[in-house]
Amino acid sequence: MITQLLVHCRRLALAQPFVTAVRRADHLDVTLVEARDDSGRSGWGEAAVSWRVTGESPESVTAAVEGPLADAMRGRDAADPDLPDAISAAVWGNAAARSAVECAVLDLAAQRAGETFGAGLGAGSLSVRTDMTLSAASIPATEAAAGTAVAQGFGTIKLKVNAATDLVALMRAVRSAIGDDVRVRIDANQAWSTEDAIECLRGVESAGIAIELVEQPVAAADIAGLAEVRRRVGIPILADEAVRTADDLDRILALGAADAVNLKLAKSGGPTAALRLAARAHDAGVGVLVGCMLESAVGVASAAAVAGACAPDRVHDLDGGLWLVGSPVVGGAHYDEDRIILSSLPGLGIQTITEGTR
Repeated sequence: MITQLLVHCRRLALAQPFVTAVRRADHLDVTLVEARDDSGRSGWGEAAVSWRVTGESPESVTAAVEGPLADAMRGRDAADPDLPDAISAAVWGNAAARSAVECAVLDLAAQRAGETFGAGLGAGSLSVRTDMTLSAASIPATEAAAGTAVAQGFGTIKLKVNAATDLVALMRAVRSAIGDDVRVRIDANQAWSTEDAIECLRGVESAGIAIELVEQPVAAADIAGLAEVRRRVGIPILADEAVRTADDLDRILALGAADAVNLKLAKSGGPTAALRLAARAHDAGVGVLVGCMLESAVGVASAAAVAGACAPDRVHDLDGGLWLVGSPVVGGAHYDEDRIILSSLPGLGIQTITEGTR
């Protein structure tokens, strides 16, 4: 039985600044949730918080987890299939907090069953591939960073861009540095208007430069604009910030606004909701890519398990743990070039929290 939910916070430095069209970060406030049971086990989850993305903070996660979510979980069996719905019913919103609690509870259940976290979700492998994200920067800096990423073993890179980016010049420089065999993704993080997105992307097409996909070119709420970009541009469109709930996905499907969707546990509210969205997208013929936010290998491991369950052959967007200096835990998942290797131990394979985490 679940006896307690606790929140542990730690500030970790980033190896380099993380810069997108909407923010810059130099550190990460890692927010871990621990679920304890009456057998002395601990299960782990991570709440990836951002005021701009989830509307949450370490303080709000602590209040939700140690308050109503703990009340809803205490005394329940971690293997109870109704727990995801009970978590959703306990609080409105708070998607990252709900996700962290569900992951921690699923970790407990997997440990008790003697199976890996991913096996409990239906994943058949202990590894998935990821791209490497490059911050929005000058063209020379991006060109150099792309070359470094490829030399480190990444076959897919994602370039963060903003409204001021000369996309044709950037892509020419990057392709010159890495050649034509490496896949390149563009992530605008809602930076463009509909017409600006179309103009930028058509420019790349006219120049004959290959882009695998463009992620969230317009505002999240502008599904009609997203659909217009897809209609008028040949580059595949990936919806990210526009997809949080089943209603969001239904609007995208109804308008034919995306070729694929980026599912993140902190947006959807946990593995169960993410897998439901993935199944709905697959049924509609829309691709699925699992992403992460800036988060440690704790959160990335849960997301990678979801990726292995719903889209094992895809290159996902799960490089978040590579941005951190150090880890808040001992054990669990690790990276090997462009692969995330999940633990073969029961659950997430996390042994303990590191010293200094409070």
